[in-house]
Parts: sequence; C-alpha cells; structure tokens
Amino acid sequence: MPDTQEKNAQFKAYLVSLQNTVHFRRARIKIKPDQIAEIDSHQHDILQCLDVVLGAMQFRLNDQHKVKPQNSVRRGSRTIAKEKLYKHIRQHICQMHPNFNIGITTGRQGDWANVWQQPYRHWLFVPTDYQRDESKKKPK
Repeated sequence: MPDTQEKNAQFKAYLVSLQNTVHFRRARIKIKPDQIAEIDSHQHDILQCLDVVLGAMQFRLNDQHKVKPQNSVRRGSRTIAKEKLYKHIRQHICQMHPNFNIGITTGRQGDWANVWQQPYRHWLFVPTDYQRDESKKKPK
C-alpha cells in the first residue's frame, strides 16, 4: 500500500472493523487481521487485470479522456486506447445495470443482499470536505 506504515495500519484496522457492522454480521463475514496482506499486482495476472479495469474507470471519472498533449489538436494514442477500454467495460456493465451512470453509486434495487450478489458494484467516493457547485448542475 503506497502510504506510511501508520496509515496502512489504520486502513487494515478499518478493514477488520467492518466485520462488526450489521450487514457483515448478518452475512456472517469474518475478516482476520492475518489475512490482510500487501501484494504486488504485477506478480498476479488477475490483479493486474483488475488494475487495468480500475484504471480505465478512474481515467474516465477524472475526465482524463479529454486531455490533449500541449500544442496538439488531437488526443494521444494512449488516451484514445484508454477511452476505448472504458467504453468496452461500460458496455458490459450496462448489460448488468441498464442506464449505468459512472457518476453515481449503483443502487441495491431494494435488497441489501445485492451488495454481495451482484457481479459488479460501483461506488462514488466523496471526500468529507466536498462541496457541490450548483451552478454546474443540469437544469430540470
């Protein structure tokens, strides 16, 4: 994990504490501290693929698909490739979640069990000091 040992320890403690929440207890999910480990995703093919997928989503969420190199009219080839990957991934997500919106958290469709049962879940993480700019909101 790319942070200080103290912050990494806090994060691991947070993960362990999740088992004390109502939903984890109901699902009988236990998280043992010795089962949380750091790994290098470059040494694990499945995790490397996950990095690519998450990177494509992050790329789109942060509007990096619009970035053009300085003094250029066109976007770079890697930018175009990442956007194509995002669109391909989104196509598959839309088969599971029609009308998928990358800018919001996927709902539970009225059932908490869907958090564990759905093959894809998408969360929008919002910082605590976040303030919405109402002037950029779409009109109703």
